[in-house]
Amino acid sequence: MAKDLTSSNIHRKNILNNKYALQEIEKEVAFPGILLDGSLLYTKRQIAHFYDIDERTIERYLEQHEEEFSSNGYEVLVGKRLRDFKAAYQQYISELGGVKDINVPNIKDGSGTSDSDVTDIDVANISKAPKVGVFSFRAFLNIGMLLTESDRAKHLRALILDIVIDTINSKIGGSTKYINQREEEFLPSAIREFNYRQAFTDALDDCIVDNKWKYAQFTNTVYKSIFHENAKEYKKILNLKSKDSARDTMYSEVLDLIAAYENGFTEFLCKKKEEIGRKLTMPEAQQLFKLFEQFHNAAFTPLLEKARTLMASRDMVFRDALHEKLKTYVTHLTAEEFDKFLGEKSKALEERLKENIDVFKRLKDR
Repeated sequence: MAKDLTSSNIHRKNILNNKYALQEIEKEVAFPGILLDGSLLYTKRQIAHFYDIDERTIERYLEQHEEEFSSNGYEVLVGKRLRDFKAAYQQYISELGGVKDINVPNIKDGSGTSDSDVTDIDVANISKAPKVGVFSFRAFLNIGMLLTESDRAKHLRALILDIVIDTINSKIGGSTKYINQREEEFLPSAIREFNYRQAFTDALDDCIVDNKWKYAQFTNTVYKSIFHENAKEYKKILNLKSKDSARDTMYSEVLDLIAAYENGFTEFLCKKKEEIGRKLTMPEAQQLFKLFEQFHNAAFTPLLEKARTLMASRDMVFRDALHEKLKTYVTHLTAEEFDKFLGEKSKALEERLKENIDVFKRLKDR
């Protein structure tokens, strides 16, 4: 899926909230900055020099995207923090030594000026300034994602997208097909859903006349009610093989909602059979499902919105897959979301089974 960072705030946020990718980007770019309180900061002049643009261009982007830059670490320093920055800047100048350029690996440098040219001008300005605007590394990347006037920014965007893909793949060991299984809640949700699924299929057997298609039809009915796709459509979007289980690739929140639907409709179906004293025909059962949806609509709405948003947004980031019927639900992932699937608590399903086999056995037998 093509990602245009210059026009998509969601794509920019998904990168800037992914600390694992940012760490790799920072290593690769290696853009020297002023160290303050453990973080690198950059002046407007340094940013303009890096991207080979006029400072007025940066000022224009700051005006147009003030809130976005502020959320990613751009700040105007005053008071004690400004005094600390000036001291750190003097230290930076003294340590600059023989550094004569800021060429970046894999990024063409269109500038002929050196670091010393930039800092000589900056020193006088910063030492007297009553306030100074500075960019964090995130804000530095942020402006590079937006700049259309800079060839260097264009090359940086390509590098960023490559690193993001490589970082996700390296964190999960290759295929993203089962990245959903790496979060802590997946296995308990999968086991609960399996148990409710058994009761659901038993109810289809007991309450609906014989029909070899009823299991697939009602599975698709549940799927379409929750995320607007049948099993075939879902597999095509995720590029799954026909033998792959769709539910093995679903996130825990989606599995929990499927289990709720299956459990609720099982009760509806059994009560209806008891009421009429016979098995339902397929059309009667389909009509009953519509009544079930209407009856539970208010209760399910918040959970449906959450499940659709998580499925659409996570799959776009982790699987490079767009659910067209859910595209209005797409939003950016938070830093916590990246931690959930790429962080220390994220583990392959096999590891979780080995660590918690007794617990999961008890849960499965409930």
